[in-house]
Amino acid sequence: MPKQSNQQSILRNKVPPQSTESERAALGCMLLSEAARMEAFEILKEEFFYSEAHRKIFVAIRSLFEKNEKSDLITVTNQLTQQGALDDIGGVEYLTEIVELVPTAANIDEYIDIIRNKYLLRTIIERASSIISEAFSEPEEVNSFLDKVESTIFDIGEKKTKKTIYPLNELIKENIELIEKIHGKQKFVTGIPSGFTDLDNLTTGFHPAEFVIIASRPSIGKTAFACNVALNLNAGTTRFPALIFSLEMSTEQIVQRMLCCEAKIDQQKLRQGMLSDRDLGELISSGGRLEQTPIFIDDTPSLTTFELRARARRLKARENIQLIVVDYLQLMRGSKRMENRQQEISEISASLKALAKELSVPVIALSQLNRSPEHRGDRTPELSDLRESGSLEQDADLVILLHRERDREDRKLSNVTEVIIAKQRNGPVDKILLSFRERYTRFENYSPRE
Repeated sequence: MPKQSNQQSILRNKVPPQSTESERAALGCMLLSEAARMEAFEILKEEFFYSEAHRKIFVAIRSLFEKNEKSDLITVTNQLTQQGALDDIGGVEYLTEIVELVPTAANIDEYIDIIRNKYLLRTIIERASSIISEAFSEPEEVNSFLDKVESTIFDIGEKKTKKTIYPLNELIKENIELIEKIHGKQKFVTGIPSGFTDLDNLTTGFHPAEFVIIASRPSIGKTAFACNVALNLNAGTTRFPALIFSLEMSTEQIVQRMLCCEAKIDQQKLRQGMLSDRDLGELISSGGRLEQTPIFIDDTPSLTTFELRARARRLKARENIQLIVVDYLQLMRGSKRMENRQQEISEISASLKALAKELSVPVIALSQLNRSPEHRGDRTPELSDLRESGSLEQDADLVILLHRERDREDRKLSNVTEVIIAKQRNGPVDKILLSFRERYTRFENYSPRE
C-alpha cells in the first residue's frame, strides 16, 4: 500500500502534458481564417484544450460557427460577454494577445497535432490511473478486466480522435482512386486470393475487415483447407503474413500437415516412419521453402476472445498480419460468463467480427456444422446448419460450406469436395468443386477428368 500511495503522490505532483502556447496559436489561427476554423473543428474538441480559458474561447468560436457567423476579435468578445466568460479568459486584452500571436494561419495543422498529442497523453494518464485504481479493487472477472484494459489503451489513438463522419464527395474520391487501382491491376481477384481459381472467381478473394466462416461436418477437411489457403497465399514470390490459431491441433501436427501438403508426401507414411529416402529429401526441400513463409501458429488451447484479440493485435503491429485463421470457433471460450453456450458463441462471433474490422484483415473462423445434414436425403449442408448459434449466420460476411459425398458401397468419402458459397454479403451464392488429396491433406483446383 505505501508503494501505491507513493505512485499517486508522484502523479499528483506532476504537471500533465500540455502546450498552452500551441493552444493560443491554434485559437489565433481560428480567429484569422475560416479554413483554419473548419480544419480545427474537424478534429479538435473542447476537452482537448488544457487551459480552461482556451476551452471557453474555443466554445465561443464554435458557437459563432454554428450560427454561420464570422469569428474575429469583436464577434468573439461579444460572444464571450453573452456567455458571461469574458473576464474568466482574461478580458479583451488576452484575446488581443492571441490574435497578434500568429501572423498567418498556415501552421494550423502543426498546432492541431500538438494539442491532440498532448490530449492523448493526458488521456493515457487518466485511463491508466483509473485502471490502476480498478486493479487494486480486485475485480472478480479478471479476464474481462484485462480485455477492457487492452481495448481502452488500444482505442485511445484509434477512436478517440478519429474522424467518424465523412462527406460523400471525399468518399467518392477515395473510392474512385481504389477502383482505378483495382482496374490498374487488371486482375479479377481484388482481395487476398485463396489460390483456388473457381473460388476466387466467385468471391474475388478474401477482403480486409471480412468475417469468413468455413464450416463442415468432422473429417471433411476444414483445417486442411485453411492451411492450404495460408500456403497458397505465400506460393512463389508473393508474401501475405498469416496467423493461425490452432485450438485443436498442436504446432507439430500443423507443420507436418503443411510439409506433406507442400511435398505431396503421404502423411500416414510419415507417422509410421515408413518414408523412403526420396520422400525424406522432398520433405527437407519443402521445409526449406516453408522456412521463408511468414506464417505464424499459436496452438494455445481454449483461448478466450480477449486472449485471442490481444495476441492478434500484437502480431498485427509487429508483423503486419494480412490474414487470421481460427481453428476452430467452437473450441474458443467467451470472456464473460454466459447463461448458455449459444450466448457464448454469439459473443465469440461478435468479437471475431469486431477484430476483423479493427485490424482491417480477413478473419477466417472454422466451424462445426450440426447433425442436420445427416438426416437429409442428399446430406448437403445448408446455412441453417451452423452449429450452436444463429449469430454466426448473421455476423459472417462470407460463409463457405465444405461437403464430400460418401460412396454407397464402400462408404469412403469422395475426393471431390463441394465448396458451397452459402452466404456472400457482396456477391453471389453458388458452389464450385475442388479435388482433395486426403493422404497429402491437399486441396487442388478441380479437373473434370477426375
